[in-house]
Amino acid sequence: MEFDFSKLATPDRYKLLSASVTPRPIAWVTTISGAGIGNAAPYSFFNMISADPTLVVLGMMRKADGTHKDSAANILETGEFVVNLVSEADSAAMNFTCIDGPPEFDELAAAGIATVPSSVVGAPRIASAPVSIECRLYQPIEVAKTTIALGEVLRLHINDAFVDPERLHVDTPAMELVGRMHGAGWYTRTTDMFQMTRPTYEQWLGKAEVEAD
Repeated sequence: MEFDFSKLATPDRYKLLSASVTPRPIAWVTTISGAGIGNAAPYSFFNMISADPTLVVLGMMRKADGTHKDSAANILETGEFVVNLVSEADSAAMNFTCIDGPPEFDELAAAGIATVPSSVVGAPRIASAPVSIECRLYQPIEVAKTTIALGEVLRLHINDAFVDPERLHVDTPAMELVGRMHGAGWYTRTTDMFQMTRPTYEQWLGKAEVEAD
């Protein structure tokens, strides 16, 4: 079935696309306002998009009245944020921070989520997160009712239990990360995986020559 997005309402476009583009990594974003109020919220319109410069991207929809949500407002005000990745053990705490609290509501404090200071940005890191990424706002892009934030990675923190610092080998499966799926409240574990070796043209050409003989 083909859908003409120019003829669909925004909620319908969102419903179809978010149920199709899965699984999506979750950025558990921590920020702090200019007044010093902390904030945490999860975003699944998120990914890494560039190695040089090293950039991540966040897509943050606005409120129904068109104003910025707290994360976007804080990022635009301070130019800083932290992306924390979500383990299954943190999933309930992450879900709590979806709450529709007012700007003065500190989700981290209300949920008793432990944090540690970041190295170079003002926003804290979530202590239990297996990975935290300190970012400086590289470029904001306002698109209708969405704020897109390109963040330059300044520091990457990986829990010592999951990384070999000499080989730079990360034990990703051990992190037990979760991802976002379709519909309201659906998530996925990253435990069912398979591996494939990337082919090369030389290998394909050699196989084709052998078959031709």
